Amino acid sequence: MIPLWADLLAVGIGALQGALFAAQFRDRRLDWLGVAIIGIVVGFGGGLLRDLLLDVPLAPLQTNWYVVVATGAALLGMLLERVFSRLGGLITALDALTIGLFGAIGTTKALALGIPEVAAVFVGVLAAVGGSILRDVLLNLPIALMHVGSLYAAAAAAGSGLIALLLALDAPVFAAAVAGVALTFCVRIASVLFGWSLPEQRAITRLPRLPALPRRGRRGEDDGTGDRGRTVTTTTGVIHLRPTTSTIPVVGSTPRVRRRSPIPGASQRRG
Repeated sequence: MIPLWADLLAVGIGALQGALFAAQFRDRRLDWLGVAIIGIVVGFGGGLLRDLLLDVPLAPLQTNWYVVVATGAALLGMLLERVFSRLGGLITALDALTIGLFGAIGTTKALALGIPEVAAVFVGVLAAVGGSILRDVLLNLPIALMHVGSLYAAAAAAGSGLIALLLALDAPVFAAAVAGVALTFCVRIASVLFGWSLPEQRAITRLPRLPALPRRGRRGEDDGTGDRGRTVTTTTGVIHLRPTTSTIPVVGSTPRVRRRSPIPGASQRRG
């Protein structure tokens, strides 16, 4: 069972981060309801996609606290956006913490239901990035996950993979979850600080050349049957062709050697 406080913490931080992100776009002129919807979508998005994949009852619909926490966190982020914006990397830090929490919850929940490790990591990654995908769709923005930039899904995959590995080694669930969240947070923050990103798409423009294979000699040269020749069947009979090693001299093929005259100056060309 996922503790309720852990799931509410992930939803609240996700809603707060979503409201802070949406508040940056002044030209969209979002009202309070719009900000609350963005916050709820970011807070609920990962959990809803996780539960849909696992075919279990949707967790945000099982208690009243999810909607209350998500709405309150979104409105708080909207009202204190100017205060939070002065803190510099607060949005990035909350974003990293959000994907770490959702990735840990999604991976452990999938493993608890008997999902294989690789599939559980996929569920965790989708739960971590699902809210940001829905956020970009609602705000009519390019989906940040699909473009070159700081590591996002890769950080969630690293944390989820660590959780699956530690649980396979019979580590405590809480310790594995904390380690996964910490690794996701560190990879995400380090990618922002040092500009880490995955390589941009590219196509192979030049194929490597394969080494040339040695050419085989004529038939009969390597197996000692060169003197057997070749048999050709015609309408008049059978003709036996024998190879020969004798050379045929070519008339006039020997280059002429110009002799030097013993008389000085006699071998020079005359103009």
